[in-house]
Amino acid sequence: MNMSIINGSFNPKDAIEILTRIIHIKIEFHEAKIHNSQNEEDIKMREKRIKELQNYLFEMRSFIQQQSQKITINCSVELTS
Repeated sequence: MNMSIINGSFNPKDAIEILTRIIHIKIEFHEAKIHNSQNEEDIKMREKRIKELQNYLFEMRSFIQQQSQKITINCSVELTS
């Protein structure tokens, strides 16, 4: 099953806002899991993932800020089992 979440072109400011919100949701998810976990290995993995997401967001923002034209974002969810 595949569902398109975002499929369009956005001015750089809106593109940054959309991507920032998406990544913050994922970071909040990991933070909540950390808060409820007592497994040190799981906590370290989630902390690492949060840092990766923060770095990815920084790189995306830097790229988008260098653009003067619209940014195309294609984001979908694919469910498999």
